[in-house]
Amino acid sequence: MSDGYGSDGYGYGYDPDATLPYSQRSRRPRNEGSSGRPRPPRGSRRSNTRPLKRRRWPRRVLKTIAVVIVLLAVVFGGLWLVTPSVSQAPSLVQEQAVQHGISYPGVQPPQRFTEALVATEDHRFYSNPGVDPLAIARLFAGELIGHSDQGGSTLEQQLAKNLYTRGRSGIGVEAEQVVLAIKLNVSYTKAQILQMYAEVAYYGNNYYGLRAASCGYFGTEPAQLSWPEAAVLAGVVNAPTIDDPRTNPQNARARETHVVGRLVAVGDLTPAQGKLVLDQRLNLVDTGCTS
Repeated sequence: MSDGYGSDGYGYGYDPDATLPYSQRSRRPRNEGSSGRPRPPRGSRRSNTRPLKRRRWPRRVLKTIAVVIVLLAVVFGGLWLVTPSVSQAPSLVQEQAVQHGISYPGVQPPQRFTEALVATEDHRFYSNPGVDPLAIARLFAGELIGHSDQGGSTLEQQLAKNLYTRGRSGIGVEAEQVVLAIKLNVSYTKAQILQMYAEVAYYGNNYYGLRAASCGYFGTEPAQLSWPEAAVLAGVVNAPTIDDPRTNPQNARARETHVVGRLVAVGDLTPAQGKLVLDQRLNLVDTGCTS
């Protein structure tokens, strides 16, 4: 029938070719159905849903980041409350000075020593808030996978360890040191932090405090330290027994070379000056300071 209805009056899409042999049937384009209407392209229904799924993952990532930030803020706030006040830091430094038989307050570290120490131990010391976020991330990632990485701790973190968490270890202690380092940075100037650090640091050979080490190794006051002497003292605090210039002169020389290289890298010395420093002979004495 021309109107496309069957004999019973209902439109079942009668196909006049249905009774003909297959070879005599008229051919229609592949994109048309039996009713002659174009078929929708393959995948058209899916194409409507895929962009939605693609747009969902950035939201999930942002939600995850937001949750992590909130959790870190909660943990940090809790640690800020439970960790001790750093107002007693100078008193703790004095207690250690008395235990080690050295004077308090000690000398203000001279420029050569502080430049060597900062270049080697914490080259962003004057600009960071007491912690290095990238180093902290490496630290906690290493703890989680079982490969502890002690490198990258700031001078404030090292001072916090010496004053508050000596003899303790673990990821919880590391987190405590991070919070204490921030507190120290908020409460004291960088010069005060350097002086406290130099006072409680161990320099090997039973020398505690910068003056004791300077006089004990080189027979000179800290203010008179040469570049090689300052480099050795700044380097030995990292591993006082291993890099002791008396008992392990080769290790001490390697450490001195590293410190001078760092001074060149941060621009405190030119390459030519660094070479001159390393060419100077290092003289150890047994008499101590005369005054």
